[in-house]
Amino acid sequence: MTHTLGIDIGTFESKGVLVDTQGQIIASASRPHKMIVPRAGWAEHRADEDWWGDFVFLSRELLVQSGLDPAQIKAVATSAIGPCMLPVNAKGAPLMNGVLYGVDTRATDQIAALNAQIGADTIHRRCGNALTSQQVGPKILWLKETHPELYAQTAVVLSSTSYLTWKLTSEYVIDHYTAANFSPLYDIARQDWTDDLAPDILPLEKLPRLMWSTEIAGHVTAEAAAETGLAIGTPVTCGTIDAAAEAVSVGVQHPGQMMLMYGSTIFIIQVTAQPVHDARLWYAPWLFPGTHASMAGLATSGTLTHWFRDQLARDTDFPTLVVEAQASPKGAKGLLCLPYFSGERTPIHDPHARGAFFGLNLTHTRADMFRAVVEGIAAGTAHVLETYAEAGASPAQVMAVGGGTKNALWLQATSDFAAVAQQVCTKTVGASYGNAFLAAVAIGTAKATDIARWNPNERTVEPEAVPAYAVQYPLWKRLYAQTHDIMKALP
Repeated sequence: MTHTLGIDIGTFESKGVLVDTQGQIIASASRPHKMIVPRAGWAEHRADEDWWGDFVFLSRELLVQSGLDPAQIKAVATSAIGPCMLPVNAKGAPLMNGVLYGVDTRATDQIAALNAQIGADTIHRRCGNALTSQQVGPKILWLKETHPELYAQTAVVLSSTSYLTWKLTSEYVIDHYTAANFSPLYDIARQDWTDDLAPDILPLEKLPRLMWSTEIAGHVTAEAAAETGLAIGTPVTCGTIDAAAEAVSVGVQHPGQMMLMYGSTIFIIQVTAQPVHDARLWYAPWLFPGTHASMAGLATSGTLTHWFRDQLARDTDFPTLVVEAQASPKGAKGLLCLPYFSGERTPIHDPHARGAFFGLNLTHTRADMFRAVVEGIAAGTAHVLETYAEAGASPAQVMAVGGGTKNALWLQATSDFAAVAQQVCTKTVGASYGNAFLAAVAIGTAKATDIARWNPNERTVEPEAVPAYAVQYPLWKRLYAQTHDIMKALP
């Protein structure tokens, strides 16, 4: 029997699975790492230690667990957090830490300058995306303007998955889905790199070669085989961003199907028949030619629950916190939480947004505060789904995935605030499982439609009418609207 290997590098943890041709997981492993925050608004990973180091560890661990001969692994697919910005030199060595996706807001000045220079409407029309902290182009410009010595040494700018593929195959490639987040350097009509809008950001020859996610980018080199334990010559796909692989893992493939990913951030992907043009949402070609995706994401979700535990509940664990919070009434006794602890992405796209607890009184407990955190994230998710509806793209079906699906409080609050049912599949492993499936599709041992057989629906979380939420949700939206000037004025 043949097998495929899927590995995903997340914000705080990396995961890997070995899967057989029937979609059964025969080995799984994970490894934690830290997100580096050198200063407020910045977010980084170490490419060699956190990205490649985790891949090597997981590859070897999975081989030991399974007892497989490496030759039985017929293809490898990877994904990672993204879009990221990693400049490498002529030998492929990182010149700095990898700059993370939209949670890193260091390029605010460059975004403003590019919008003024090119025009926000022109950028959105040509690139499908407004310039926000999610886009890589302004971060490359930040590198050029603030670290000219590193920019001068840059041979190629990679994303996280691109770096893994380079380490495995010695090929510099990137998938179209990830590349669309390099605005203003990607033209959605031509589905190609462009320097028409901003010729001074980076020469196009310093960007990776474009491919589709299930195309074979190359094969495991002798050097990579020695490090990972994989067989020399094993095919490696181009790969993609973790959220896209996560969507694949739960069967998101037809227009109207939406993934709601519960992870370090909430990330949302909906497959659409045509591009959705709304500056509050992100656009990219989907993983296969001729398909489209509309995306959105919060800045802090699981990250915020980690912060709460680390700062206010060090004596306990998440399951205990959830039990405590379930004892608090829905609405947390009138307590509101704005979850903007790293600014916010969709739909307000405000790097100056700040987190807040509002309505505290002496009766509130830690349990109330944790419930308010979860409900604040749920309200933020409902705000995003409202944005999809306003853009004419309400989902027909919502699939929930990710580690947060183990948190019944979070799942139910999201369904209640957003008034939407969520389907939860049998396997909630997420992106690593999606990668293993994409690897099987790439080599022809599975068809794209086989994912429903690999990972069938297990249960549905139905929305409930909650009077407290009906009162508090409009107030929650007003709280930001009435305080954002104060937020911006804070140092």
